Amino acid sequence: MRARDAESLAGYYRAVVGLQELRRADGVITLGAANRPLLVIEPDAAAKPDDPRSAGLFHTAFLLPSRADLGRWINHAAANRIAIEGASDHLVSEALYMTDPEGNGIEIYSDRRPQDWKWIGDKIAMATERLNLPAVVASVPADDAGWQGAPENTIVGHVHLRVGRPEDAEAFWHDQFGFDTVARYGGQAVFLSSGGYHHHIGANAWRSAGAGRRDPARSGLAWVEMRSDNVTGETTREDPWGTVIRTIPGKA
Repeated sequence: MRARDAESLAGYYRAVVGLQELRRADGVITLGAANRPLLVIEPDAAAKPDDPRSAGLFHTAFLLPSRADLGRWINHAAANRIAIEGASDHLVSEALYMTDPEGNGIEIYSDRRPQDWKWIGDKIAMATERLNLPAVVASVPADDAGWQGAPENTIVGHVHLRVGRPEDAEAFWHDQFGFDTVARYGGQAVFLSSGGYHHHIGANAWRSAGAGRRDPARSGLAWVEMRSDNVTGETTREDPWGTVIRTIPGKA
C-alpha cells in the first residue's frame, strides 16, 4: 500500500486492526499477525490522494480465525469508538467495514463453516443482510480476556478491487491464474476463487465503471501478493488496470 503518511497509517492498523509491526527498512513498514506479514506500507509523501472512481483497492479483508475473535474485535471497536461504516451477514461470512485515514477500505470478518455454505451448481450463495451483532458478541466466552490484537492465524482472506469492467477482470483471473467464478452481481461485480473458497478476489465497478489504468502517482493499492503451492518461483503480472499481482511459492 502506498501511503502519504506511512507512520500515521501504520499506527491506525496497529490500533484498529490489531496488526503488529514486524519490520521496517528504508521507510517501508511491514505489519502482520504472529510473524505472518499481511500489509506492507510504502511511504510516498508526494502521492496524490486516492480517487475512489479509479481502479484500485475497494477493501483489504482481514479474516479472523473464529466468530469469537470477531466478537472480541466488535467489543474492542465499541470500547474505542472506532467508526464502523457497515456490518453485514453474507451467509458464508460475517463482516464489518471501515475506511482508513487515507481512504483505503477495510473488512474485518470471520467465516461460517464451509459445510454450511450453500452451492448452487458451481456458484455460491452470498447475500448482504443485516449482521446480528449481539449474536456475534455472545460467542465470546464469559470472563474472556478480550481483544489482544490480531490473533495467530489471522490472514488476508480476500482482496476486493475496483475495476473498469468486471468482465475484463474475470477474464484476467481466469486466464492468468485459473481462478473459478463463484458469483456475479449482474454486470457490476464478480467474485473469484481457487480451491472452493467463497472468494479470494472480488472486482466491482460500482463507482469505477469505465476506469482506465490506475495513476501510479496516487496513494492506495500498490500491489497484491499471493502464495501458491503451484509455482516454483516468483512471478509478476499486471491486470488490465495496471495493478501488480505477485505470486510467490508456499502456503498462505
